[in-house]
Amino acid sequence: MELPTPLKPMTELARPSPKRRVFIFAGIGIVVLVLAIAAFSVLYRNSFGAPEKNAEDERFIVALNSNDGKIIERLQSEGFVKSARAFRFALNWNQGALEPGAYKISKAMSAWEAAKIFAGDPYMKWIVISEGLRKEEIAENLGQELGWSEDETNIWIAKDTTARANYIEGIYFPDTYLIPTDEAPADIARRLQAKFDEKFAPAAKEALAQNIRWPTLLKIASIVQREAAGKSDMPLIAGVLWNRLLKDMKLEVDATIQYARGNTGNGWWAPIKPDDTKMDSPFNTYKYKGLPPHPIANPGLDAVNAVLFPQETDCFYYLHDNSGEIHCAKTFEEHKENIEMYLR
Repeated sequence: MELPTPLKPMTELARPSPKRRVFIFAGIGIVVLVLAIAAFSVLYRNSFGAPEKNAEDERFIVALNSNDGKIIERLQSEGFVKSARAFRFALNWNQGALEPGAYKISKAMSAWEAAKIFAGDPYMKWIVISEGLRKEEIAENLGQELGWSEDETNIWIAKDTTARANYIEGIYFPDTYLIPTDEAPADIARRLQAKFDEKFAPAAKEALAQNIRWPTLLKIASIVQREAAGKSDMPLIAGVLWNRLLKDMKLEVDATIQYARGNTGNGWWAPIKPDDTKMDSPFNTYKYKGLPPHPIANPGLDAVNAVLFPQETDCFYYLHDNSGEIHCAKTFEEHKENIEMYLR
């Protein structure tokens, strides 16, 4: 009689085959992968996705001397990007930089699209016009920043800034401008003139009250701007110039000679030489009395106000020593002594 076959342990009966275990592990792996992809997709959209589905282009301005971190935080706080960290990553990936200027961006852009905009050139650029520049220097600055051709630069100097008699020089107001890169040069001339009209209005009113023609005010202010070592000595220089004008003396100002001479290769305002004072030019105040035909530079409001409210002085001469300190003299003999004392 045969004995019955013993039953296998339950654990052995429940153990799946190796092939079945592979399918189980594969299924679990697929589920984990799908969940990971879904989680990554959500994270990606929340970091790199567009904040809005439909949005118009807006102007975003990056100021001069801006801190990149603050600008990126602003992009997030104003709703242009979802994540500051993600935008920085996209910007670095595009090898971009937050250059000063104005950009057209939209809240419908992804972080990648916005970063690509900032990796390119701004559509508006900051132009800084310093006090005391002549319009040729301003044209050089504009041309370099806005990509003008040589012809455009020359036309701006010879035509766009000579349309009105009293607007040839001195009225291209020193300021910081945000200018579209495709703005016509002639329109930029009018933009600077409009800024002058706005800023100069109170001074023009004061000049009228003092019976000073505003072109005369600008001529003197432009000389003060070029001759002064700083704001503090402008009222004294203005006082000396008024004294000489009222005494019908020649102004004998180096800056007017520099303007007449122009750029000889050492810059527009290189020191004059003795022979320069002999040139025959209406701007040569060593040779001709009175003021030049028009301003020699574009002065700031400090120089303008110095002419309106000059320092009362008995001096008719002045000079700056090697440290920039001004010294004035009542007579030519005293002036020669100052030359010996401070310049030799």
